[in-house]
Amino acid sequence: MVKKQPGWALPDLKEAQKRSHHQTVIEKALFAIPPHIQMIGQGKKYYLRTYGCQANERDSETLAGILESMQFTPCSEPSEADVILLNTCAIRKNAEDKVLGELGSLKRLKSDKPDLIFAVCGCMAQEEEIVTLLLEKYRHVQLIFGTHNIHRLPELLYEVMSEGKRVVEVLSKEGEVIENLPVRRFGKHKAWVNIMYGCDKFCTYCIVPYTRGKERSRAMEDILDEVRILKEEGYKEVTLLGQNVNSYGKDAGIVGGFASLLEETAKIGIERIRFTTSHPWDFTDEMIDVIARYDNIMPFIHLPVQSGDSEILKIMGRRYTREQYLTLFHKIKERMPNCAISTDIIVGFPNESEEQFENTLSLVDECQFDNAFTFIYSPREGTPAARMADNVSLEVKQHRLARLNERWNQYAKLKNDAYLGKTVRVLVDGASKKNDQIMSGYTETNKLVNFVAKDAKAGDIVTVKITGCKTFSLDGEQCE
Repeated sequence: MVKKQPGWALPDLKEAQKRSHHQTVIEKALFAIPPHIQMIGQGKKYYLRTYGCQANERDSETLAGILESMQFTPCSEPSEADVILLNTCAIRKNAEDKVLGELGSLKRLKSDKPDLIFAVCGCMAQEEEIVTLLLEKYRHVQLIFGTHNIHRLPELLYEVMSEGKRVVEVLSKEGEVIENLPVRRFGKHKAWVNIMYGCDKFCTYCIVPYTRGKERSRAMEDILDEVRILKEEGYKEVTLLGQNVNSYGKDAGIVGGFASLLEETAKIGIERIRFTTSHPWDFTDEMIDVIARYDNIMPFIHLPVQSGDSEILKIMGRRYTREQYLTLFHKIKERMPNCAISTDIIVGFPNESEEQFENTLSLVDECQFDNAFTFIYSPREGTPAARMADNVSLEVKQHRLARLNERWNQYAKLKNDAYLGKTVRVLVDGASKKNDQIMSGYTETNKLVNFVAKDAKAGDIVTVKITGCKTFSLDGEQCE
């Protein structure tokens, strides 16, 4: 048992679930690096590893921006680093297991480099049991901070480096919006743009509302200014990010909400606009109209269903029925026949019967998704679902997952087959990971294309004729 030290701030899930009606605070000048800290990274390297969702990827761009503002330089191997920072995910247990495994395997580096600093941040750091585990079993971890105080990294790291003691600062609160944080973009042609933070949906299985705080929107003009700058810098695609982008503006009384933001972003003229993630419960007709109206809003929507059974959806706290989801799905497809739709599905939720699982399969048959992210239910400590009897055996869960994957894979291949012989517009990411003689990129409908190039380079948008179709990708040749 590790005794709590003076100055430590430990996570508290009960505090984290509280929600008030207070206006979101937008801080325009909160972040600053004190003069005595500005050069502490000179001659030192950092290794940053990111786990989880796009929100974590974007947070890591901010973490990198802060570290490089302190004169740290990045490195690609942890053995070269003076600071190892793991930005973590808590959405499923296997994500946590990966982080803990990484921490265990990297511990050996400390023997060769005693001054090496290990830091853990992100969603895992917001969980009470994880912080307790880190403090008791992973004593080489010297810095732990959460999702609400990234801006405090300079002071926290300085305290570890100058005093050599463990620092724990995890804030369990609703949160605010901090606008003046530095950023080091990892991509040169595609960029993440946060439009809001947090989640108020409180699905019974999900830890995110506890780890990310209250839904709080950025000011629309701040978002649009960021997109304008990205366009001027040559970026071709932006993805608007939020735990539930459909809720954008509700907390701040922004007229028109997400539909209005989408339209104003489209008017800036950047070539491609995407967004993630949308909750089916509050996906409006106005959003559908705006997506259909603008060619630079990509015809691809990630629309998590989680289950095809209304009773399971109710227990999950999803706030819609099977019928309501299908009505929305078909409304989107009727307005935009060529729109690709992907989804998330959980199998083996507590009390899920065979009949209820069959309802999920029949929904997949009706929707024929372009892509799906499928998971076995993973209880998250502190959520309502974790208190339910997990009475579906692992063997049954695994069998259902295999059946589900076989089913949606058939439809993914069928959807891809429809592209054979057609020409598509591809934003080039660069050389294929498997063959540097082949270029790869994504279509407007978010299909991965590996193609023989003529003169294409990363960042170009080129026309490609599809010559082959696989379940998860397309093959092609660049047109003249």
